[in-house]
This record gives sequence, C-alpha cells and structure tokens, in this order.
Amino acid sequence: MNTNTQKQLLTKEKLAFHSNLPKRHIGILGGTFNPIHLGHLVIAEQVYEQLCLDKVLFLPDKIPPHRGVKKTIPDIKSDDRINMIKLAIRDNPHFDLDMTDIRRGGVSYTYETIQLLKDLNPNTEYYFIIGGDMVENLPKWAHIDELVQMVHFVGVCRKGFEKKSKYPILWVNTPELEISSSMIRQKVKNGQSIKYLVPDDVAWYINDRGLYND
Repeated sequence: MNTNTQKQLLTKEKLAFHSNLPKRHIGILGGTFNPIHLGHLVIAEQVYEQLCLDKVLFLPDKIPPHRGVKKTIPDIKSDDRINMIKLAIRDNPHFDLDMTDIRRGGVSYTYETIQLLKDLNPNTEYYFIIGGDMVENLPKWAHIDELVQMVHFVGVCRKGFEKKSKYPILWVNTPELEISSSMIRQKVKNGQSIKYLVPDDVAWYINDRGLYND
C-alpha cells in the first residue's frame, strides 16, 4: 500500500469518526477587545441563549484587517488584551478564550480563521457574531462568498441599521448598551471612572498596568 492510499484511508476514517459525533454549535465573537467591556459580554450572553449554543468563543485579533485601525487604537501588548478577556469571562462556564488568531500571527482574516477552525473541528457549526453596522460591509470581506458557506453569520440588531443583506443572516435582538472600547480608553486617559462599563477585575487590571494613560 503506497503512502497516498494510506493517507486517503486515514482521511476517510477520520471523517467517518467525526460524522458519528453530535454536532456542536459554537458562537464566535471576534475583535481587538482593547479593552473588553460589558457590551461584548451582554451580546455574547444573549446570542448564546437565543440561539441555544453550546459555547461562545472570544477570539482576539493579532492584527486587525481593517485599514487605519492601527493608527487609531493604542498598540498595547496582546498579552494585556488576553489577560483582560480571561478576567472578564472567567465566571461564565459557557464562555471561552480562543487563541487561534494570536497563535497564527499576522493579519487576522476571518476566512482563514474559520477555515482553520473547521479543519480542526469538522463536527462543529460556527456562528460568527457581528454588529448590525458591520453587515452592510460584508461584500468587502475577503472570500465572503466562500465564507458564508462555511459559517453562520449572526447580526446583532443596531438602531439606525436595516435588517437586510444579500447574505443569510441570523438576526438577534440584544439590549443596546452605548459602550465602546474607544470611549473607555478616552475616559481612562481623562482620569474618569469606567465603573459599570467594564467588569471590576478588568478596571483593576487597566489601573494596575497603567493602560491607556498616554
């Protein structure tokens, strides 16, 4: 038996094994999380509950793919963003940190991330969570036509944005919290309180490490 035949048999065995496993339904919330805040957590919890998911993964970018982002967001260490995520989600058993983009390095393109995750977990259905304001930009995403065949897009309804797209979107209503990472960074820079905008442990971490003061 030659090497190619052996590889084909192993692949068939692997596919047969995974086809007998129950499907898992996993949400993905990606972003810079610079810093993570209560708005992120509320969205993740609501999507988890409303779509009856098994888990929601928080997927921090290594380098965001959006033009101009590096110019407008402070370049803090990835370790700090990761540590804040860990602190924010540690009390929630159905939240997890996923390090796929951080480990891979380079620009974090969603298509490449989902492709890798599905190769590693063929028995998993992924639900990629995006804000309603991002839905209209989907036509500009890299490999979007292939991507919509690989993952379910979950659109979080936003005031002022229509619930329509030429791509299949699962729409979810969540409480609208007017919180953003940029707002938090500005408040820290101005010496203002961020209590009730981020989890207490995250606020402590930001203060302890002196993040966003410059």
